Amino acid sequence: MARLLIVVLLALSSPLFAAPPNILFFFADDQRYDTLSCAGHPIVQTPTIDKLAADGVRFKNAFVTTSVCWVSRAVLFTGQWARSHVQRHAVPQVKPDAAATIYPVQLRKAGYTTAHFGKWHFKGPDGFKPEQQFDAFEQIGRSPYLKTMPDGSKKHETDIICDRGVDFIKAQSKDKPFCMQLSFNAAHAEDNDHRPGVGLYPWPSSTDGIYEDRSIPPPRLGDPAIFEAHPQFLKDSINRQRWFWGYDTPEKYQTNVRAYYRMISGIDNGIARVLAALKQSGLADNTIIVYSADNGYYLGDRGFQGKWSHFEESLRVPMVIFDPRLPKEKRGRVAEEMVLNVDLPATFLSWAGAPRPDAYEGRSLSTIIEGQGSDKPWRTHFFCEHLDLPPTLTWEGIRDSRYVYARYFDQQPAFEFLHDLEQDRNELKNFASDPAHADALNKMRALCDAEMNARGGALPPLGQRGPQKGEGAAKKKKKAAK
Repeated sequence: MARLLIVVLLALSSPLFAAPPNILFFFADDQRYDTLSCAGHPIVQTPTIDKLAADGVRFKNAFVTTSVCWVSRAVLFTGQWARSHVQRHAVPQVKPDAAATIYPVQLRKAGYTTAHFGKWHFKGPDGFKPEQQFDAFEQIGRSPYLKTMPDGSKKHETDIICDRGVDFIKAQSKDKPFCMQLSFNAAHAEDNDHRPGVGLYPWPSSTDGIYEDRSIPPPRLGDPAIFEAHPQFLKDSINRQRWFWGYDTPEKYQTNVRAYYRMISGIDNGIARVLAALKQSGLADNTIIVYSADNGYYLGDRGFQGKWSHFEESLRVPMVIFDPRLPKEKRGRVAEEMVLNVDLPATFLSWAGAPRPDAYEGRSLSTIIEGQGSDKPWRTHFFCEHLDLPPTLTWEGIRDSRYVYARYFDQQPAFEFLHDLEQDRNELKNFASDPAHADALNKMRALCDAEMNARGGALPPLGQRGPQKGEGAAKKKKKAAK
């Protein structure tokens, strides 16, 4: 009898019988992978996120499959690459069947209370209503970042989003798990206001004055010769147009990068308030916290501002996950595995014990977080792409541990890049025409074709993809200053 009691007690104490965890997801906009102090940045201060990393897991090699705001969000919600979820004759709208199984819908079916506050930007199919996908939903955008409050004061959207998060947490109980996504617009530039500093990168009042005494080093890859080496279609792209918005003089560069850093520190300050509310509500011990961003960002590197293209500054993002249930010896780790934004919805469902839709293409990160290894070898490469916006920036490719391959397929003829990370870690040289790399080029081409075809194959010709709206690019004529 005593032995049976021990067995029952052990079973009840196992993870199988543990209460499903709450999930709190903080999602930044346009934040490159290295702009956290826990990632070694010498200037940006992010003490709250640093603490999560010190007590959790920081993913050193986190990437997005498509580097642009709305598509990255569609990947995140649907659990599918853009090639799989997009309506091919209405790019970038999501297919109805992919929209029907987005992760908050799956979590609600599993008994979760779900919430989304902040940037939405998910381009659903006709008739799709985001407010019906969550128990609590409020779209909070920028333009302007500083909102006028009822008393006439101004408040930054970062702080408003965190206010909503605090209020939501205070209304929760331990009887039902929740998943809340706080989706910041920061640190996205204010596209309609190009005044240096507070115009282009408006920051919350909590970061007024910080970094003012710091001299911002020039971009590591900012040598003008790097820009001049690009093919003409990249030199003419929106990345270069935006460079003139923010970085084309030393004075503008200093002012704007300081402001960008303030926006990130403003997010960190807001997260601190939300986490304080979580602790005060008695929910912290069973709440997993995730921090990441929708895409990377060029801060003058390669002569660019923005994202969209295939280089590392565009594709690589921060990712930190803190699970309070982890034993101390498994905390504070830096994971080396190549992980993707498409993995997050599968991870959320695995934490919840919810069924995973067959269409989900990512893998749960839970075993990596728990330090158990994987039940099968982890990925050694991933398919990446950009299907939207002008044809100067539509491409598909593969990144593995050594090579980066990208094919800009709307160029005539298609333009290929092959970077060898062993010989050229900064992706400054294109080895696509190098005879010594012919075998590598053919291998990466074939791998790209296989991954593309597994997701439905090539897109229709440009004129048959429907209206390609987004990020203002279709409305803006070329305004690059000469």
